[in-house]
Amino acid sequence: MKSKKKVWIVVVLLALVLVGTNSFMVVTYPDEFTVVKQFGKIVSIRENPGLSFVIPFVQKAEKIENEVLLYDLAVSDVMTKDKKSMIADCFVLWRINDPQRYTQTLSAQKSNAEYRIDTIVYNSLKNVISSLSQEEVISGRDGELAESIRNNIGDTLEQYGITLLAVETKSLDLPDENKAAVYERMISERNNIAATYKAEGEEEAKEISNNTKAEVIVMQSEADAQAQEIIAKGEAEYMRILGEAYNDPEKADFYLFLRSLDAAKATMTGKNKTLIIDETSPLTEIFYK
Repeated sequence: MKSKKKVWIVVVLLALVLVGTNSFMVVTYPDEFTVVKQFGKIVSIRENPGLSFVIPFVQKAEKIENEVLLYDLAVSDVMTKDKKSMIADCFVLWRINDPQRYTQTLSAQKSNAEYRIDTIVYNSLKNVISSLSQEEVISGRDGELAESIRNNIGDTLEQYGITLLAVETKSLDLPDENKAAVYERMISERNNIAATYKAEGEEEAKEISNNTKAEVIVMQSEADAQAQEIIAKGEAEYMRILGEAYNDPEKADFYLFLRSLDAAKATMTGKNKTLIIDETSPLTEIFYK
């Protein structure tokens, strides 16, 4: 009897331990959602780490990632508006923003989410590139293309409780057999554009040079005319002053005196400053007046 009693005690203790163990769960990391289900129906979603109580054998806990996730799409062929084939290699950054909707629509399976993301992003990529020429696709690889793909998707993934954070193209290239021909054509087009710009620049430079020369000639002509006018006015003023000087006997004598001194000074050159003049010389008169 005692041995049976001990056995029952052990069984009861094991049952209590089993019930206690299944009555608590540990949310180990803060980057997780814990979805609690009861008979397959979601009863609560817990985000805070720590111990959480669940009803044993009735409720079940599932873990869902609560962090930024990366999905790498398979390399695929796409066609541009001008019917040129290109090879696209893309990846997306996404996260779960509504764990309840995510669980209900995708059964909380990451593979199901990635399948939806792959389909939606690829369709958007194909639609955007098909609306652009090959040259536009190549020139838009600095961010414009990725933004167009992202905008084309919009909030489509919200119905699955998913937020699409970014769509990036790792590479968007030409098939190997087309690269050389396409690059040569692009180089030729760029050279033609450069030649056009150069010709236009040279023509404009020539026009500017001709206009400048014409402006210089006009300005020179105007300056010469103005100079001649100033000289004429100066000569007229000179003659007026001279006339006034000769009209007044005293001023006329003084003027002749100054002119005689200037003439005498002009004759004294070299080191010898001695002036020898004849008494009949006009210069002599200035010393006798």
